[in-house]
Amino acid sequence: MIKVGTCGWSARGGRKAYFQHFNVIEVQETFYRLPREATVRRWRDQAPPDFEYTVKAWQAITHPPSSPTWRRSGLEIPPEARGKYGYFRPTDEVYEAWRRVRRVCEVLRAKVCVFQTPPSFGFSEENMRNVEQFFSTIERGSIKLGWEPRGTWSQHLDELRKLLERLDVTHVVDPLRRRPVYAAGFTYFRLHGLGGREVNYRYKYTDEDLKRLLKVVREYERGGEVYVMFNNVYMFDDALRFKKLLTEAGHP
Repeated sequence: MIKVGTCGWSARGGRKAYFQHFNVIEVQETFYRLPREATVRRWRDQAPPDFEYTVKAWQAITHPPSSPTWRRSGLEIPPEARGKYGYFRPTDEVYEAWRRVRRVCEVLRAKVCVFQTPPSFGFSEENMRNVEQFFSTIERGSIKLGWEPRGTWSQHLDELRKLLERLDVTHVVDPLRRRPVYAAGFTYFRLHGLGGREVNYRYKYTDEDLKRLLKVVREYERGGEVYVMFNNVYMFDDALRFKKLLTEAGHP
C-alpha cells in the first residue's frame, strides 16, 4: 500500500480539513516539544478510526541544545546538562526522552517513528557507536523505526547499510535525491524539495517531478507499505496532486 500525507497539519481549516483529504500524517509537534498525554489522546480521538499517525522523534534524542531547532521548544536546558542531549548519546536523558516518545506513539497508535539527525551529526566512529547502542538497546514494542541521516552519511553508504541491517531500521530518504540502502519491512520517503543542498522547502514539485516520483515509489511496493510524506511549503497541494496521479495510475 502507498500512503500519502504531509509532515504537519498542512490543510487550511486545521485537522478536520486535513482528515477529509489524507489518511496519514507525520506529527511534527513531537520533534520540538513533547505534548501532554491528554493532548495526544485528544488528537487520537478527533481522528477517524482508520487514520494513521506517524511520529517524528523528539529532538532531545537527535539534536544537541545548541541546535537552532531548540529555540522553538521553549525549553531551557541547564548548562551542566547540555552535553547529555542529542546525537543518540548513551545518557539517561536520551533514553528517558525515548521512553516519552514511545508513550506518545502508543497513545496515537502510531506504527512508525522517524528519527532525523542534523548534518552536524555526520559519519564518524563515535556516531556509529551511538546509533548502534541506542537502537540495539531501546524497547521498541511494535513500533517500526526509521532514521533520516543528513550530512556525510551519504558518502559512506556501505557502512550505513550494514549498520541499518544490523539494527533493522529503515533508511529514510528523499527519493528524488537518493535511494534508501535498507528497508525494515516498510519504506519511508520524506520530500523536502529539489535544488539547494539537502532541503529546499520553497520548491513546488512539477508534474514531471511527480511522475518521476511515481515510478520510484512503485519500485518499492513489494517491500511493504510505502509512506510518501511531503515536507515543503506547498506540501498540501503537492501531496493532493500526487494522490490524484496515483489514482489515475490505478492505485487505491
